Parts: sequence; C-alpha cells; structure tokens
Amino acid sequence: MTNPAPRIHKRVDALSREQIVQATIRLLDSSGESALTVRALTEHLSTGRGAIYHYVTGKEELLEAATDDIISAALESTAKDSDPHESLRTLALAVFDALTEHHWVGTQLAREPRQPAVLRIWKGIGAGLGRLGVSCSASADAGAALMNYLLGAAAQHAAASHHLLSDSDRQAYLEAFAAELTRSDSDAVSEQTAAALVEHDDREQFVNGLNIFLAGIEAGEGANVRLSLNPLR
Repeated sequence: MTNPAPRIHKRVDALSREQIVQATIRLLDSSGESALTVRALTEHLSTGRGAIYHYVTGKEELLEAATDDIISAALESTAKDSDPHESLRTLALAVFDALTEHHWVGTQLAREPRQPAVLRIWKGIGAGLGRLGVSCSASADAGAALMNYLLGAAAQHAAASHHLLSDSDRQAYLEAFAAELTRSDSDAVSEQTAAALVEHDDREQFVNGLNIFLAGIEAGEGANVRLSLNPLR
C-alpha cells in the first residue's frame, strides 16, 4: 500500500498587503535578502503566487515596502517631541536603531534615493530644520549633511551585516582592522585611532557625531550654518 501524498495546507482567509509586508520583514530578519523570494513568501504564508502578485510586482517592491514599514514605524516617535532639537535627535537615533535591529535596511536605503523610506526621512529632517528656523538655502545644506550622515551609518551597518554574526565576531573583526591600520604605519595618531576603534561603541559614537551636527545647527545664524564643537545644551 502506497503512502498518500502529504497534504499541502493552504490558508483560507484572505491576505492583505500588510500581512505580506510583515511576512517579508520576518523573512529578511531571519535569513537575509538572499532568502527573500516569492516562492519562500508563499510557503511562509501558506498561499499561492497569485495572492502575492495581487499586491506587489516582485522582490524589489517587497523590499521597498518592508523598508518603508520599518522606517515609518521608527519615525512615529519623532512627532511626540515638542523641542525641534530633540525631534531631529530622536529621528536620527530612531533610524540608527532601526538599522541596528534590521541590518538589511541599510543596504536597501543606500540602493535607491527616491524610494518612499528615503523620502520619508528627508521630509522628517526638513520639517525639523524648518521648526528650528533654518532658512531654505541653509536647510538644503544642513539636510544633506544629516542625510549623508544617516546613510553613512546605513552603509556601515550593511557592510557589517555581511561579516559579523555575534559580539565576539564583531570584536575579532575590529581587532583585525586595528592591527591592519597600524601594520604599515605605527605613529601615535594611528595607534590612538586603532585603540579607539577596538573599544568604541557604535551607538555612542553615532550620538557624539549627532551632537556635533546639532551644535552646528544651534550655532547657525540666519542662512549661515556654522560648525561648532560646543556640546549640545
């Protein structure tokens, strides 16, 4: 007697775009971008390809929608800050923390500047600078500087996600990087940089850079945004 073929369980409830996006995020978080395929998504959701394609055109749209969902949720907290400096600070830290929690987001943000998530960040930065009273011309320069700072952090997180799997891996990577930095040139500056590299905390370093940026905005007068190294008040 032959064994019956295993039954394939199909969902009976209707899918929504939000369910598809959330399933995409779970797949990306657990297995990375290479694991995201329409086939993997249909298996994860116990549905057919037609149900997926009813809402999205393919992998690229899934990545954009998932990234926008993460960034949108991260930026919701910025609306609660009445102080414009804190609003910008909260926005930048929210993006940084989202990149830390979802490493694939860094790769996606750097991929296409016109995608909804990037435009959402631009609008948040622009609104914060407007509340600070920064003029239009200065706002363009300041906004680009902060956006580049955020995307630089995104690129670093994206690169790290390809190499680092744990805290011990990260430490080994930084130690090897520091050794390489001083191998060809062991002057005092190189040694100091290498030591700081091994011991640094990514988030703390990001916050320090953010404080420098916000201090520069605070020191700006009219259309001239000058860089100040005074700590954020």
